[in-house]
Amino acid sequence: VQLVESGGGLVQAGGSLRLSCAASGRTASRDDMGWFRQAPGKEREFVAALTWSSDSTYYSDSVKGRFTISRDNAKNTVYLQMNSLKPEDTAVYYCATGPRAVAGTGFPDEYDYWGQGTQVTVSS
Repeated sequence: VQLVESGGGLVQAGGSLRLSCAASGRTASRDDMGWFRQAPGKEREFVAALTWSSDSTYYSDSVKGRFTISRDNAKNTVYLQMNSLKPEDTAVYYCATGPRAVAGTGFPDEYDYWGQGTQVTVSS
């Protein structure tokens, strides 16, 4: 499975960005998918995830109410709509998936396939 993120960039605090993650290769439409982020000098952290059917979504407390994860299985694409961005949201954002992934746990070790990451920078 290959994952390619896009949509990152520089935005002012309070602004919005929409990240996309396109999957190709082995069909991943029945696997849970997630977004993680890693800021300089910090460990990779869970941001959001959803089940393959999109019937359940999960968010970290730091983004709940501001970010929305969704997916279009017909396009093998997952999205992360980010609103009300804060400087502390600055990080490289990664999408991930895999047959062992469980959306509700937020454990990166469960995800076998990762994208290359896209930089999100929020200025104050």
